[in-house]
Amino acid sequence: MRSPEHPGRPGAAFPIQRTTPVGGGCINAAWCIESGTTRYFVKTNSAAKLPLFEAEAAGLAALAASHTLRVPHPVTSGVTGNEAFLVLEWLDLGGHGSAAQFGQQLAALHRTTAPRFGFASDNTIGATPQSNPWTDNWIDFWRDQRLGFQLELAARNGFGGSLQTRGERLMGKLNGLFDGYQPQPSLLHGDLWSGNYGYTQAGEPVIFDPAVYYGDREADIAMTELFGGFPADFYSTYQEAWPLDAGYSVRKTLYNLYHILNHANLFGGSYPRQAEGMMERLLRELA
Repeated sequence: MRSPEHPGRPGAAFPIQRTTPVGGGCINAAWCIESGTTRYFVKTNSAAKLPLFEAEAAGLAALAASHTLRVPHPVTSGVTGNEAFLVLEWLDLGGHGSAAQFGQQLAALHRTTAPRFGFASDNTIGATPQSNPWTDNWIDFWRDQRLGFQLELAARNGFGGSLQTRGERLMGKLNGLFDGYQPQPSLLHGDLWSGNYGYTQAGEPVIFDPAVYYGDREADIAMTELFGGFPADFYSTYQEAWPLDAGYSVRKTLYNLYHILNHANLFGGSYPRQAEGMMERLLRELA
């Protein structure tokens, strides 16, 4: 990659002395760039992907502004040649930390609220666009911008039949899953699985690769349970800081359905059948 301007001093040159590929991602190329003792984490993709990097930077900035959980601070983004880039603070991850501290800090993040559901910009969930228009009603937002969006995409991808039939039935009955429960618009990471958090060498919890929006905090907690779960201390400390509503045990299937539909659209395989099974379980709850 070309030598960019100095990320911390606009207009000044940043002479790259070393560029090292960083693994772990499947959407963007990632690098550690170094000059002397200064290091940055850089993502690159085609120039057309710049809006995605700008949206990620906006989400990281919102998380950082909550002063709760540590995130890699966004430094700058732009285009050089035919590549878009996003420059982030370099954090030395791979340490061991307290899951209890992580749960407590996530509860504090979720207490950062907004007047409405959504976000100031659209972003992505993985490689899929994620629409975040400001919306007054949470059920409308989840039905139209999450489940409805994924189901329309699934139809375009050839997943019809009972997936669509059950999806339409479920969207028409969502109110029944929220009896006596009115979520507030909490600031969410939005893609909180085990691959998107870690600890610094000093043991500080860090979250990254977000799909930020303001929504029901249960959606974040649900995703932590989707692919293997987080340590028990994480959940117990979160519950101590801010107990979940009793209906979460049912609604977590609704919230994780969004991610399984997204995986169906991205990867196919067994995910469409898994999504149908989740819809059926929710419809039985509503019978």
